[in-house]
Amino acid sequence: MPRELKDLIAQNRKIRAIGFDDAPFIRHQSEKVPLAGIVCANTRFEGMVWGEIQPDGWDATEVISELLIGGKFLPQLHLVLLDGIGFGGFNLVDLPTLSVNLQLPCVAVMRRLPNLPKMKQALSRLGDRAKRLELLQKAGEIHVYPPFYFQVWGEQPEIIAAALKRLTDCGKVPEALRLAHLIGAAVIKGESSSQA
Repeated sequence: MPRELKDLIAQNRKIRAIGFDDAPFIRHQSEKVPLAGIVCANTRFEGMVWGEIQPDGWDATEVISELLIGGKFLPQLHLVLLDGIGFGGFNLVDLPTLSVNLQLPCVAVMRRLPNLPKMKQALSRLGDRAKRLELLQKAGEIHVYPPFYFQVWGEQPEIIAAALKRLTDCGKVPEALRLAHLIGAAVIKGESSSQA
């Protein structure tokens, strides 16, 4: 990877991350789901991208890649954060492919350990269940570094855990993800939600 997170942490330099979260949407409707990407330097807001994905579709990896490749933010970034691995329901990100596309570490951050049996049961209601399960498995092991739970591709988990601490103002959600959640809700509903 071109920019070493380990060195930035050791030298107490700014880490620039982009956090992606989907906006509120109505399930079982065909309209595209908005996707907010918020750029922060440590915990300071610096910019934003906005895209759309298909609900329960297959384009999340491609859309995130296209929002960044060729844009002004990608050369400045050290890390890509995702609010989990699924957007718009079960439009699952191919974490290894995204990391290769962007040449950056990519991290799926979770607020708690997922209920995998329940998730697999939900997947059984969708087409191409086997392919979706494969994407879940490709994301790799869930690492636990309290208060963070995450899957990562492109960097060592202990380095990611140290970076997440620097990117989090308070609580257990990195600021880029917290803002992506709040802004997505505000754009769709007219005001931000109470939880982020």
